[in-house]
Amino acid sequence: MVYELLKLLHVVAIIIWVGGMFFAHFFVRPALGQLDAPVRFQFSQQVIGSFFKVVIFASLTTLITGYWMIGRVARASSEANIPFAMPLSWTIMATLGTIMVLIFFHIRFAIFKRFSAATFAQDWAAAAKNMQTVRTWVGINLLLGGITVVVALLGNI
Repeated sequence: MVYELLKLLHVVAIIIWVGGMFFAHFFVRPALGQLDAPVRFQFSQQVIGSFFKVVIFASLTTLITGYWMIGRVARASSEANIPFAMPLSWTIMATLGTIMVLIFFHIRFAIFKRFSAATFAQDWAAAAKNMQTVRTWVGINLLLGGITVVVALLGNI
C-alpha cells in the first residue's frame, strides 16, 4: 500500500510539473506575445512565479518518491536474499528526473531571479533576454520530461 501511495504522489507531481510546462510553453507563451513588453513581463513574472512555487513542491515530490520507491524495492530484494538489479528504465528515469530538478532549480533561482529583477527595474531588454533563457531551459526540461514518460511507459518492452 505504501508503494502504491508513493507511486500515486509521484505520478500526480509529474502531471502537474510536465503538464504545466506544456501549457505554459505552447499556450501561455504565444498568447503573451500579443502584449506590450511591460504588461507581458509583469504578467509573466506573476504567473511564472506562482507556478514555480508549485513546481518546487512537485519536483521535489517526484524526486523523493522516485528514489524512495527504488529503495523500497531494493530493500525488499535484499530482505528476500534476491540480488537487486535496477532496471535500465528506472536508471534512465532517475537520472533524467535528477537532471530535470537541477535544471528547474537553475531556472528558478538564477535565471528567473534575474528576470524578476529586470522586470522590477523596468529593464525590458534584460527581461526579454532572461525570459528567452527561461523558455529555452523550460523547453529542454519539457523534452526531458517527455522522454522520461516514454521510458516509463515503454521501458519494460
